[in-house]
Amino acid sequence: MAASALRRGLLSSVSKYNKKHAHRILSVVDTSCGFEAYRPRLLCRACGLPDGVQQRRFMSSRPEGKILETVGVFEAVKQHGKYETGQLFLHSVFGYRGIVLFPWHARLYDRDITPPMSDSKPEPPGAHGSKEVKGKTHTYYQVLIDTRDCPHISQRSQTEAVTFLANHDDSRALYAIPGLDYVSHEDILPYNSTEQVPIQHELFERFLMYNPSKIPPFTARDTLKAWQEKNHPWLELSDVHRETTENIRVTVIPFYMGMREAQNSHVYWWRYCIRLENLGNEVVQLRERHWRIFSLSGTLETVRGRGVVGREPVLSKEQPAFQYSSHVSLQAPSGHMWGTFRIERTDGSHFDVRIPPFSLESNKDDKAPPAGYTF
Repeated sequence: MAASALRRGLLSSVSKYNKKHAHRILSVVDTSCGFEAYRPRLLCRACGLPDGVQQRRFMSSRPEGKILETVGVFEAVKQHGKYETGQLFLHSVFGYRGIVLFPWHARLYDRDITPPMSDSKPEPPGAHGSKEVKGKTHTYYQVLIDTRDCPHISQRSQTEAVTFLANHDDSRALYAIPGLDYVSHEDILPYNSTEQVPIQHELFERFLMYNPSKIPPFTARDTLKAWQEKNHPWLELSDVHRETTENIRVTVIPFYMGMREAQNSHVYWWRYCIRLENLGNEVVQLRERHWRIFSLSGTLETVRGRGVVGREPVLSKEQPAFQYSSHVSLQAPSGHMWGTFRIERTDGSHFDVRIPPFSLESNKDDKAPPAGYTF
């Protein structure tokens, strides 16, 4: 269910109502150019919107020669508890279909919330502001993305964002597992399907098996459990940092990737995933980045540049979010990063959006290199 029309229309509306309302059948068209909403039957018991209104709001043109298919039925969104392995879902922001592999319990440090003074995370040296932030437990999920949807989200979210250090002498070599993502609990729109293979991904049948006696009817194979255990240090999501400036929310998730030796010194690697989200109505564009990187060895590095990962994304009400991953290395086992994004309005004026400060911490136990596709 990852068409531009579906993301802009249907899912934006569902995400607004999913905490209060029950939704039923969703019909879409499966095409070579994506999934487009067509006559969606979203029956909302609470708001009582008539079927005709729903059709006018969500109907999009149907390409010639395309076939309508029913993907599944929406389920109730979980306000409490967590989704189980095998749960099918739509991503409420990026619109792709996915399936839950397993959960992570992270500490969310939200700088938009004023916390009590106790149990707060200290500000890194030299970072902007002096506000201390108390972390709270928040659930994220390791998921597989349906490969049919990847081309349609690649301009808004990288589909090869989960990277690992390669297991050989080249200390800078990285590899990625395509279609692997981390999704926050509130971004999950659960649904069910009668298909035995509802998600297309090369790891789907290696990791999961169909079991109609279970709910959801997909259970973990031993290969998934072994892969999770072996790669736990490199997959683990522990801290999430969030801050909003002038309706632009920045979320950062750092991951430790491991240590390599280079020129008789130790080099520690991290990747960090960043999501920018426009919570307002004004169209804006990211123009520049400004990073400050502090290393425990005592060095403070400044990095400036145009855009991020070669792009200058536009954030609008229709396409409010952009997500990407990048990497940083230090010659010390820990450090901190913080900075700003320069954002441009349609009238040409600019403002700076704060990137919340976050720690770069290495695992004390530097175990074997990540296993990747080894089963």
